[in-house]
Amino acid sequence: MALVSLAALVAGARSGKLVSFPTDTVPALAVRPDRSADIFTLKQRSPDKPLILMAASWQEFLPYLDTTHPDLATWQETAEKYFAGAVTLVLPASDRGCKLNQGFKTLGVRIPDSKTAIAILQQTGAMLTTSANKSNQPPLRKMIEINEVFPSVMTLGDGIDITEQSGSGLPSTVVEWTVDGWIVRRQGAVNF
Repeated sequence: MALVSLAALVAGARSGKLVSFPTDTVPALAVRPDRSADIFTLKQRSPDKPLILMAASWQEFLPYLDTTHPDLATWQETAEKYFAGAVTLVLPASDRGCKLNQGFKTLGVRIPDSKTAIAILQQTGAMLTTSANKSNQPPLRKMIEINEVFPSVMTLGDGIDITEQSGSGLPSTVVEWTVDGWIVRRQGAVNF
């Protein structure tokens, strides 16, 4: 597939195609939540490595999270402090959320601090995401490289410099809610 415009990428994402776009950290491979198997197949990724749900607003995460949990207000306060940004919150998932990453009862959620990513996510709704790379390889940082390595993916190529590195290059900081509060699972771009 060739590099595509934002409108074509949004239409492709809505129809269930794999897409790639820049974020504030590293470019994302993304797909509708009901098509998670497509990313695992494309990346040759083990199913024990969960995907992250990315959206443009906190409200879009709620159908996928355990909203009956007594600590929901704490999660929302933390989200308000760190979103949009390079932090992924791993939270107890609803039944619907558990289906996104087989074998997991939690779900990582993130709102990127990227105008381009937000513009896409506002039109597509929440998307399951991961870094644009084959498993166990470093993330690809240029949209032109992503297009070459993943020719079947609709890669954003309009309105951006496809030959420049995208994002900070640092992964998001991953923090998980536990019975003891927040635990940092991966230190990334943001100190938590």
